[in-house]
Amino acid sequence: MIEQTLTVVALDGHTAHLEAQQKQACEGCNGRCGSQVFGKLFGTAKKTFPFKFESPVEVGQKVTLSLDDSHMVKHAFAVYMLPLFLSLIFAFIAAQLFIASEGWQILAAVLGGISGYFIAKTRVKSLKHDIKVIKIHPISIPLTQIDGD
Repeated sequence: MIEQTLTVVALDGHTAHLEAQQKQACEGCNGRCGSQVFGKLFGTAKKTFPFKFESPVEVGQKVTLSLDDSHMVKHAFAVYMLPLFLSLIFAFIAAQLFIASEGWQILAAVLGGISGYFIAKTRVKSLKHDIKVIKIHPISIPLTQIDGD
């Protein structure tokens, strides 16, 4: 199980929009590595994740969710391996069955990769996520708002 603590940033009825804390790729090199350079180059736009809760939540509240690991493997296989696999199959068929020249084999491989991409895109949409709420954290009260202040 993959667990992540998210913060409620907006509410829309029973649907809460959650935002994860962004983590640095590596904090040991103080920005001299390639990971941080690429992170700065492509921006740090925060994305929100809509989730429908059965119990009421408030803006600013933290929620811990979990995701089954097996779904990640299915997504990774569909997105990365299917286009590559179909590209190789199409190139092999062009070479062995049709005895095509190298240019036609390359074109067949590109067509296989593109068709694999579209199949993967539809397959990923059909996969269901099994996201479970582990804990809804209470909103913490700042020390300045304790009774008697």
